[in-house]
Amino acid sequence: MVLSEVNQPPAEGDAATSKKAAKKAAKAAEKQQKKAEHKVSAPESGILEIDISEGKYGNIKMIQSTGEHRDRVYTDVKDLGVHLDRKFVWVRARLQTSRAKGKQCFAVLRQNSSTIQLIVSVNEELYISKQMVKFTGNIPKESIVDVRAVVVATASPVQACSLGEVELSAREVWLVSPARAQLPLLVEDAARPETDDPEGLKIRVNQDTRLDNRVLDLRTPANQAIFRIEAGVCRLFRDHLTRRGFVEIHTPKIISAASEGGANVFTVSYFKSSAYLAQSPQLYKQMAIAADFDKVFTVGAVFRAEDSNTHRHLTEFVGLDLEMSFKQHYHEVLDTIGQTLTDIFRGLQEEFENEIATVAQQYPVAPFKFLEPPLRLEFPRAIQMLKEAGVTVGEEDDLSTPDEKLLGRLVKAKYETDFFILDKYPLAVRPFYTMPDPNNPKASNSYDMFMRGEEILSGAQRIHDPDFLTERAKHHGIDISKIAAYIESFRLGCPPHAGGGIGMERVVMLFLGLDNIRKTSMFPRDPKRVTP
Repeated sequence: MVLSEVNQPPAEGDAATSKKAAKKAAKAAEKQQKKAEHKVSAPESGILEIDISEGKYGNIKMIQSTGEHRDRVYTDVKDLGVHLDRKFVWVRARLQTSRAKGKQCFAVLRQNSSTIQLIVSVNEELYISKQMVKFTGNIPKESIVDVRAVVVATASPVQACSLGEVELSAREVWLVSPARAQLPLLVEDAARPETDDPEGLKIRVNQDTRLDNRVLDLRTPANQAIFRIEAGVCRLFRDHLTRRGFVEIHTPKIISAASEGGANVFTVSYFKSSAYLAQSPQLYKQMAIAADFDKVFTVGAVFRAEDSNTHRHLTEFVGLDLEMSFKQHYHEVLDTIGQTLTDIFRGLQEEFENEIATVAQQYPVAPFKFLEPPLRLEFPRAIQMLKEAGVTVGEEDDLSTPDEKLLGRLVKAKYETDFFILDKYPLAVRPFYTMPDPNNPKASNSYDMFMRGEEILSGAQRIHDPDFLTERAKHHGIDISKIAAYIESFRLGCPPHAGGGIGMERVVMLFLGLDNIRKTSMFPRDPKRVTP
């Protein structure tokens, strides 16, 4: 039985013997007889051809959990292989593409990011009719189907599918959930490699079309991989800190005053007054330290009302935040954070090798390099490196985005790492709760961490003395009455502590070397987008 698509042999020439001609005529007569056997007379409508595949294909009724077929065992596409050769399986998957050719239909089934070829061939012995072939060829792309099929090892790999060593020979095909006939984008177009190959197809799906139709866009193999990597970042973050005695907490997202100071907050109506969406869980992490939790972390939404339409800013993102008390020096915390991130990087490389490779098939991904322990530079050293490269930055100024990117390139060239820590930031550019440097009134015990020259974490030692904290809040123009509960928590005695907040989407974007944070936010929110 031939199951793969092959070229037909050429017709015989004029030298055919009369014996062969007679055999051919007998075969034709047999074929006609079979056709006649499959026809019945109908009193009103004339001659109807029996469909020998009746009951083996079609639209199934909507699944409403009536209990039918609960004993049916399905096999995931990713688990199909030569070990199942000649075995029957049930598969539920999406029909990605199909094309009918003569008495055969070739289709590609996709489940998550795994694909396999399905073949439906007219075969009277197997009760597979041309109507069944036609039905399969007319199923709209992206529809969900149930298929009962025989797994068959292929003579040569099917290049268009991720599972090329086997294919499925259909016995039953059922349409479970149809997609509409006209799709706003094709998954195969959205999945095309973004390369500069002059010979490659120039079909591109633009970002707005992708995001407007995000459910379809998320079905591409690269997106399936990106968000599994993202889940891995959160799990590795949790696992690393939990093993080190941290407690996961959950903090309010509706707060009475801006967490970081400033005006970049979303104001919400709160009964007869107003409240704000939290810019960070900062104040509550610190209050948990004052409540003797010692080491805490949280994973949750963070809101920033910044009108920043850049490749790396979102108005809502996922914050990976941690806070811990220390004994003598905030570098005890700094080292813990640095080790947490290097553990995450190593875990991704070890556990998500296949997903990283899948992303690399669509996007040009440069391997991420890091040192253990991570490189740590002080702010004056960074200023000096930039100065040597022709860029002047004031000792009390923050780094601009171009400065950060240049510094990242300089660090990569000199130290061979994509990840580094910048310590001792100017006090003037940090939030009110940042502890000043005891040896330099213009500096602070604060730090940022960078991946590929872009900031992914901002942190510091926090002021735990209530009177000093009040003084610094007033200096920043913050209404003390709105943070009274926060300041009061330190009047009850609080250990010295430090921490930081990580932008999860940025970590994934920069680890993979992607060019836009919207690629790593499942349903991104920015100043121009609040849907879908």
